[in-house]
Amino acid sequence: MKFLKTILLVGISSVLFLSEAFAQREDAGNYEYDKEYVFGLNKNTNGGLIGGLFFKVGTRITDEQFSFFSLELSNVKNPKEVRYNTVLGNSYIFGKSNYLYSIRPQYGREVILFKKAPNQGVQVSALAAVGPSLGLIAPYYIEYAINRLETVREQYNPEVHQSRFNILGTGRLFEGLGESELAIGANVKAAVNLEFGVFRSNVTGLELGYMIEGFTKEIPLIPTTENRQLFQSVYFTFYYGFRK
Repeated sequence: MKFLKTILLVGISSVLFLSEAFAQREDAGNYEYDKEYVFGLNKNTNGGLIGGLFFKVGTRITDEQFSFFSLELSNVKNPKEVRYNTVLGNSYIFGKSNYLYSIRPQYGREVILFKKAPNQGVQVSALAAVGPSLGLIAPYYIEYAINRLETVREQYNPEVHQSRFNILGTGRLFEGLGESELAIGANVKAAVNLEFGVFRSNVTGLELGYMIEGFTKEIPLIPTTENRQLFQSVYFTFYYGFRK
C-alpha cells in the first residue's frame, strides 16, 4: 500500500509539472473535442509492479457525456503469491502453477462532474464500463534440480517439485504460452477520472477505480491453496493520449 501511494504521488506531481510547463501553448484552455485516443499503464491489487496495459477510444455524445471502447491486457495474480530468491540469485513464486492473462474489451460511458477552469485545475468525471473477459491460463515453468548435475525445466507440480530449495529459477519469457487454456468470463468496473491536461489536443490524467471480474471456472494459479473464479481489485491507471 505504501508503494502504491508513492507511485500515485509521483504520477500526480509529474502531470502537474508538465501541465504548468506547457501552459502557454495556443490550444491551452480549449477543451472542445469530439474524439480522444488514450493509452496507459495500470497498477492494481491483483497485479505486479505493472498490472497491465490500457487503450481507449472515446466519442462525445453531449457536452457532459462520452461513450468509449477500451481494451485492457492484464496479468492477474493470486493474493497468496510469495516471491523467493534462489541460490543463484534468481527469483520465483513457490507453489505457482499457472499464469492468468486477461484480455478485456469494454464498452462504457463517462460523465463530467466538474470541469476545470482555463489553464488550471483538475477535471473530474465518473465512468463505468462492462465487457467480456478472455483468460489465457498459461503454465508457470520452473527450472528444477533433480540432482547436482541434472536439471529440468517444466511446469510446477506440487507433487513432483516438493523442495523449494531445488528450484533454480523460472522458465524463459513467455515459455508455455502456446500451451495456454482458455477461460471465458466477464468484467465490470467503476472509476473516477482525474484529468490534469490543459490542452485540447492531448490529455493526461489518472483513472482510479474498482473492478470485478469473473470466469466460468476456477483458475488454478496455486494448486495447494484456495483458487478463485471471481477476482476483485482496486486499481489506478496513468494515461496519456490525443484528442481532435
